[in-house]
Amino acid sequence: MSVDPDHRTAFITGLRRLATFLEANPEVPVPRYSTTIGYCAERTADAEMCAEIDRIAALCGTKINLAALTHDHYMTALHFGPVRYEAFAILADARARHEAFSSYHGCVIPDHTAVSTA
Repeated sequence: MSVDPDHRTAFITGLRRLATFLEANPEVPVPRYSTTIGYCAERTADAEMCAEIDRIAALCGTKINLAALTHDHYMTALHFGPVRYEAFAILADARARHEAFSSYHGCVIPDHTAVSTA
């Protein structure tokens, strides 16, 4: 959990400076869609990670996103217009699937010829 007071202060200061900058420079574009600021629970046992997300949900007054459980992600979110604060845990089954999928990375090379755009 990242509640180190110095890091927290620096993070909040950075957000405020960004908001002030964007407000003062209306010609600088902002994202067309929503922006998510995510907190990922430290990897530990699933029950401990879920307890951490439950604690954050209670602090935020939010519920657990049950739809995310279909992908073995345990999460909650709080919206501020198009800006979203999200706290999540990637459970062991999801990590195992990702590691299995990633284990083939670089082992299969497709047969194709690059198309020239010139």
